[in-house]
Amino acid sequence: MSEQIALKDPLEAMEHFFMMGWTDGLPVVPPTPEKVEAMLNEAGLTGSEVIGRIAERNSVITAEKVAINAVMAGCLPAYMPVVMAAVQAVLDPAFGVHGPTVSTGGAAMLVIVNGPIIQQIGLNSGKNLMGTGHRANLTIGRAVRLVLQIAGAGAKFDQTTIGHPGKISFCIAEAEQEDWEPLHVQRGFQRTDSAVTVFASEGPNQIYNHVATNPEQLLLSFADRMTPFSTFNMQRNTQCVVVVCPEHLATIQRYGWDKTRVQQFLFEQARRPRADLEKFGFPVESALGDKDWITVAPSPEDILLVAGGGPAGSFSSYIPGWASMDQSVAITKPITTAAACGDT
Repeated sequence: MSEQIALKDPLEAMEHFFMMGWTDGLPVVPPTPEKVEAMLNEAGLTGSEVIGRIAERNSVITAEKVAINAVMAGCLPAYMPVVMAAVQAVLDPAFGVHGPTVSTGGAAMLVIVNGPIIQQIGLNSGKNLMGTGHRANLTIGRAVRLVLQIAGAGAKFDQTTIGHPGKISFCIAEAEQEDWEPLHVQRGFQRTDSAVTVFASEGPNQIYNHVATNPEQLLLSFADRMTPFSTFNMQRNTQCVVVVCPEHLATIQRYGWDKTRVQQFLFEQARRPRADLEKFGFPVESALGDKDWITVAPSPEDILLVAGGGPAGSFSSYIPGWASMDQSVAITKPITTAAACGDT
């Protein structure tokens, strides 16, 4: 359990946290016992419960540590179940959190939220999806990163060469529709469930096409953006995320295409000739795929397709993944509130 420190006021507390290296470079909210307890109550947990471990660092993450960092990030108690589920996901051994958080590749923890919790806590799935202005998105993503940096000793191990702003906070919600299967449903949950998917990601790449009149034209521009050899996706068996904006989604749905068909099309078209590797100095046998072609992901299902973004503007996004699937895979966990647990 954490020690308590007596400081005279919030400003002194913030400066103390800066001095101790307990921030991400931005001011934090002082985690008073009352605020921490409110977080734990919302998740129906006691502080001593173990949420997960990072074996490579001999780190044990308790519920109290998650709650402390959620307060510091600026979360409201209502956000705590999402933070907790996301932390459980990144601490799942299959996610391999040590790798992306120490790599020179500078991966961020992308948090994708689905289900009724989106409306319940006011998560943004629309305009400025990956940008500013939405407390829930920004503080939840920040809390996950603070947990890994501070409680998980991540600052000590981070060897990022350049990184990207998502390493501070990277949390989005899917714009769910009746005729578009949400990500968490594709990954085994019900529409009525709330769930979170975490993914070790590079920075987002904008896809612009405002002239395509059918899905084939539109998605070929997606495939073109998804296939630079300078990403892990074209050199290893790596997952990726594609966020489809409303205008692009309308073009796709006008022709009756569903998520599965879009994933299959992108899998078939987002590829490069294996022989092209030699132009960049890579051995032709270094990437996975068949003898002639290298695909952006090992299977259609490894292209994680999400709807979201503002109603105006034909700008979607491709988010490459980190390393290969034997090092890290996307993990989806259910979001459980205290009420769902039967707690008060």
